[in-house]
Amino acid sequence: MNYLKLRELMVSQQIEKRGIKNKAVLRAMRHVPRHLFTANKYLNEVYCDYPLPIGFKQTISRPYLVALMTDRLRLESHHKVLEVGTGCGYQTAVLAEIVKDVYTAEIIPQLAERANKNLHQLGYENIHNKQGDGLTSWEGKAPFDRIIVTAAPHKLPQALVKQLKINGYMIIPVGLYPQILYRIFRKSEQQIEQQIISHVAFVPMTGAVAKL
Repeated sequence: MNYLKLRELMVSQQIEKRGIKNKAVLRAMRHVPRHLFTANKYLNEVYCDYPLPIGFKQTISRPYLVALMTDRLRLESHHKVLEVGTGCGYQTAVLAEIVKDVYTAEIIPQLAERANKNLHQLGYENIHNKQGDGLTSWEGKAPFDRIIVTAAPHKLPQALVKQLKINGYMIIPVGLYPQILYRIFRKSEQQIEQQIISHVAFVPMTGAVAKL
């Protein structure tokens, strides 16, 4: 199977045609081998524009949504990014193609181990991963230039807002199924702005956030 050709078609047909123009994002989506992050039984579908199961009631997001969320972060090469919810590691790899450092946490031990193996196999040296609750796992490395959340809390966690730099952006789905995908802009210590990006369907965030 010609994965390089399928990846090029994925980018040109599913992403560029739908308005994503950021060159760094398109380059990352063209470069990261999505098929290495999924089970063998889904290899024929891995470059289609829909989510796929990765086990433990979790999914790898569809390519367009990965590109959209990455694009809306307004990433720059010097940025330090927090990712809450490593999953299989695909979104992590896309981020690592663009920014200086990615700090990521996955609450499910088996997925954290799998993601670590995937990312190590691809040779990324700017990814720092932990198994644990993404709400608190990397507090010691805050503040972050950008934060991306790949599971949905029922309300915006202030613990994450506090880890975001002033003038920083966070992309996060919030609410019950389906959710609203927001871009959060931290204007000052106490003030944020919220922009609605779209309606989405993510798995619920678990851990400490479920008790808020």
